[in-house]
Amino acid sequence: MIKQSVLAMALLSAICTQAEAVTLNADGAWHAFDVDNSVSNSGGLEWIDLDNNALSFDFTLTGSAVLRVVDAGFAGDRFKIFNTASVIGETSAAVNNYPTSVYSDFDLAYASSDYSRGEFLLGAGSYQISGLLIQSALDDTSTELNATVGAVSLTAVPLPAAAGLYAAGAGLLGLVSRRRKSTK
Repeated sequence: MIKQSVLAMALLSAICTQAEAVTLNADGAWHAFDVDNSVSNSGGLEWIDLDNNALSFDFTLTGSAVLRVVDAGFAGDRFKIFNTASVIGETSAAVNNYPTSVYSDFDLAYASSDYSRGEFLLGAGSYQISGLLIQSALDDTSTELNATVGAVSLTAVPLPAAAGLYAAGAGLLGLVSRRRKSTK
């Protein structure tokens, strides 16, 4: 297991220098990635773009945000998620249900316990998120597919101070409205 992790880290370090980067906004939109060792330019199981190059999602946060990762290819896939070369977590285990697939309906996949998914709370800072397929769905002959589609989304977490400001503003509007009624 440790040997596999070391190899994964070495592979990720080597391909991150040639990676395609997509900038994420904290708007909750899904951004797709592929995994396919038969077409990947490195021959690995890292996230790739449509040109078969390693793919990372880059962004800088000034506050907190939630990173969501989901598999929507074949139920049974699982990912390890990295920020640069540091592991931030893994998606949940999923039951192999080949050939069940929701293709690119990421919301449907995220809502289903058949597909692996993960949520990671991130703080302020700069991020370069990438991933690696660590468990593949099996075909009907119990052979690993090593190919899937997944997606990431980033959603800002409202600041507690902002909630206080909204409450104070609503209270102020209520007070002004009440005063107007009492002066009439």
